[in-house]
Amino acid sequence: MGTATLVDSFEEHRRHLLSAAYRLTGSVSDAEDAVQEAWLRLADTDTTAIRDLRAWLTTVVGRICLDRLRSATARRETYVGQWLPEPIVTDLTPSRTPDPLDFVVLQEDSRMAAMVVLDTLTPDQRVAFVLHDGFSVPFGEIAEILDLSVPAARQLASRARRAVADAPPPTSEAEHDEAVGRLMAALASGDLDAVVAALHPDAVTIGDANGTARTAVNVVTGADRSARFFIGLARKYGLDALLSATPVLVNGRLGFLGDGSPGDGTHPGFPRRVTAFTVRDGRVWAAYDIVNPEKLGGVRVSAPPPP
Repeated sequence: MGTATLVDSFEEHRRHLLSAAYRLTGSVSDAEDAVQEAWLRLADTDTTAIRDLRAWLTTVVGRICLDRLRSATARRETYVGQWLPEPIVTDLTPSRTPDPLDFVVLQEDSRMAAMVVLDTLTPDQRVAFVLHDGFSVPFGEIAEILDLSVPAARQLASRARRAVADAPPPTSEAEHDEAVGRLMAALASGDLDAVVAALHPDAVTIGDANGTARTAVNVVTGADRSARFFIGLARKYGLDALLSATPVLVNGRLGFLGDGSPGDGTHPGFPRRVTAFTVRDGRVWAAYDIVNPEKLGGVRVSAPPPP
């Protein structure tokens, strides 16, 4: 296979590989690096021995991502506060220049709630589940990747499947947008009762900053506590500054991108942040406040980043 033909063949599978790598790692940067490394390995391989290029590349990406997952697990031991997946942030309207990540966020399995649950799995469970249930990789190949027996690989996927079943089911775009809009209107009013009413009774608020900025270090649970947390942020940083965030798609669902604020004589400044939501039973069930700058590499909006 000539170089040009090989490049074309690889590009046909790039979106598929990026989708697999993102679900495996929860990181845009790691996913893109894994796909690039898979290309380098392919370019250095005798392709005449490859029967199914898509399957071969998926397995290679799985091996690469397993190493990255194990490294991330070690990093999490010293991480400050909560750990959330790296969000994929895109414009509300599709770009004229398609980005491979646009395809990734079209998949329901890449929505934020699903990615958060995947982050609770062990690296081996995640690889077994995502590759088998998400991308139809046979357990025999998964067992080779994990250096385990086939029954052990099956068991890992089964355990992961039970954990993933606890994620809230996806809602329609209209239901999501309506619930998020109701919450934002309530916050703008400053009415605590209205904010509580816009939240699911079991609402949670999760912040991720790794100690780089102020957010919720521990998970805030319950509608009342979450509402008080939101109103407290508005009072501290200024309601206008918080509500000036740009509506965007975060993993394919309505969320917000705030470019931060330098502060003023009354309110302190705050850094760039992404806010995502999960809706359940018509109300906001989870809010994710992602402030760690190392996790904002997946921001792909038309507006230029702040200086």
